[in-house]
Formats: sequence, structure tokens, C-alpha cells
Amino acid sequence: MPLLTTPALRPGALARHPQPDLDAGDLRLRPWRPEDRPAVLTAYADPAIRRWHCRAMTDDEARDWIASWPVRWRRETGAGWAVTDGAGVLGQISLRALDLPEAQAEVSYWVLPAARGRHVAARALTALTAFGFDRLGLHRVWLRHSTANPASCRVAERAGLTAEGTQRGAARHTDGWHDMHLHARLRADT
Repeated sequence: MPLLTTPALRPGALARHPQPDLDAGDLRLRPWRPEDRPAVLTAYADPAIRRWHCRAMTDDEARDWIASWPVRWRRETGAGWAVTDGAGVLGQISLRALDLPEAQAEVSYWVLPAARGRHVAARALTALTAFGFDRLGLHRVWLRHSTANPASCRVAERAGLTAEGTQRGAARHTDGWHDMHLHARLRADT
């Protein structure tokens, strides 16, 4: 059955270009590298990251996770960046659930324990939404977080994402079903 709307963004919006580094002031968002594996292992060993991302990772899984990002870029299904400060990896941010025909993407992020309290996630999110709107032409960038995670609420607010509501019982965590806050920013909001 044919759609009555044309795709908002045509195939090739990502794949025809190499994944860029993004500037976020004193932070740089860059594509993941194989040598970043220890930082990924550290992240998924952290109890707070494990709590909200509901996963652990072996060395082989970290290698495969890093290797998956260039594939997702070429397939235009997602894009992930290491958030760095010149000295090392501080966290990650990604456009997941990237939907070019609808010109929208879900954002995911985490910050390593040693980098918390410096607004790393909010600054990275601000840079990523600017890239999504200005260079990719996205219409909407959104994120969800557990209502039990107020730190993610503050990240979204600092980065200019509007709270849109609560999705009841929308995500399963290790301790059961969680209500999820939904935040979004539209290109027109910039």
C-alpha cells in the first residue's frame, strides 16, 4: 500500500558522508574507535549505567558494540559518538531509532562516573541536536528516561528538550516496569 507522504529525508542523508566529529565547546564527539573498548567496559561495569541501560558487556561484546556503529551509520539506522575531552572518553551519545523518512531520532547517552557533575551529557546533547537539525535536517529529536532517574530529566531540560509527558509502564528494567518521561525538541524550537 503506497504512502501518501514522501520521505522527509531521502536515503543517503547519512551514508553519503563520513561520520563527522562534532564540537561541543571543550568536548568533542567523535566516532568510536577500537581502542575505546576499555572505556566501554568501564561504563557497563558501572552500577548506575547498568541500572538505566539494563545491560552488562564482555570484552568481545564491547568490541562488537564499537564495530556496530559504522555499520549503523552506513545503513542509516543510528549513529554513535564517544564524548571526549582530549584526555579520554567521558561518555557516549547516540542517535538510535533513527528514522530518516520521518526525520526523527531517539537519543541515548551515558557518562562515566569520573566525568559526572560537569554537564557532559547536556553539552553533548546540545551539540548532537544541533547536528541533527542543522546538518541532517531532522524534524524531531527525542529521549525517554525512567521517572526514577531525575538526573536524565535535568540533562534533557538543560539541552532544551521539552517534557512532553509520561508513558506509563513503558520500559522494563531489572527491578520491573518503569514509567518513562518523554522529552523532545523540534527543529522549529531552535
